[in-house]
Amino acid sequence: MKEFDAKIVFEDGTEYYGYAFGAREEKVTELVFNTSMAGYQEILSDPSYTYQTVVMTYPLIGNYGMTSWDYETKTPTIGGLVVREYNDFPSNWGSVNTLGEVMEKYNVTGISGIDTRKLTRRIRDFGSCKILMTSASTPKEKALEKLKNTDVPRDGVPKVSCTKAWVSKAENPQYKVVAVDCGIKHNIIRSLNKRGCDVTIVPWDTTAKQIADMKPDGVFFSNGPGDPEDVLPVIKLIKELKGKYPIFGICLGHQLISLAYGAKTYKLKFGHRGGNHPVKDLRTGKIEVTAQNHSYAVDAKSVESTDLTVTHMNILDNTVEGVECVKDNIFSVQYHPESCPGPQDSAYLFDKFIANMKEGKKNA
Repeated sequence: MKEFDAKIVFEDGTEYYGYAFGAREEKVTELVFNTSMAGYQEILSDPSYTYQTVVMTYPLIGNYGMTSWDYETKTPTIGGLVVREYNDFPSNWGSVNTLGEVMEKYNVTGISGIDTRKLTRRIRDFGSCKILMTSASTPKEKALEKLKNTDVPRDGVPKVSCTKAWVSKAENPQYKVVAVDCGIKHNIIRSLNKRGCDVTIVPWDTTAKQIADMKPDGVFFSNGPGDPEDVLPVIKLIKELKGKYPIFGICLGHQLISLAYGAKTYKLKFGHRGGNHPVKDLRTGKIEVTAQNHSYAVDAKSVESTDLTVTHMNILDNTVEGVECVKDNIFSVQYHPESCPGPQDSAYLFDKFIANMKEGKKNA
């Protein structure tokens, strides 16, 4: 049997041994799990996983390689990847690189050969936690000292947001959307382009005046990493913009909109990550199969004292999945309609944003 050359160390001294692939850099990250059966390229390149190591519950990862068109961002910032079995010889006509090659290029640490079922049960029982990914030869005492003295950074949004505005044009543009980039996924931009929106993607710290100068028909607030309460400039921006433009938010954007209206957020025990979460639309009674990736949720009780109305709830744990303020023409969802897990259960949300902008232009 091949000798283990990598391991995960927990703060309580528990160790999981495996085999290194991708980058070999020692890292302190937050450990989470994802229950998706496919889509590891999109997971690897999703900015929302910044400073996190993801345990993939599906047992075989890497088998279809990496294409040039499935990235959610140009520069992946995920902390690490843990898999049961890693395949370094992909079979896929569109593959241009192996997963390990891409991880090495972007400094993403990987460990394979670990019992990911056992690891996932641990996270479910005890919650997401801080871990060290290191060499198998690292003494436990040294690993625990590093864990004790190293915090997981909280600057995820500034790290992944663009530094200057850029534009993604539609073939037949009818609307101008400003998208505030807190870690936006490219398929969100493509979904808006497909519906006739020229999208100007702007940095997270863009001011209300700068957005007003662009004369948008609507404003979008994106997904992104970390605790929403750390992203104060965007909360302030939403307060200044609400009621002035049709606004749509996804994931972190949903949490930031809720905070801007006075609601509260809290950290979930182990978060929601995967493409199989059932969500109920409270207005229609319909159930949507949704894709999710977040550690924080909006407190349902706190929404009651705001101008927001809860529109969607998670069937598994009754967490808030959507809110709306009709008079301000603003709405948001916690899940990712662009990820197509249903596959088209949630596509109507983009159409709703378009309809809101169309109505806004008519009344302007």
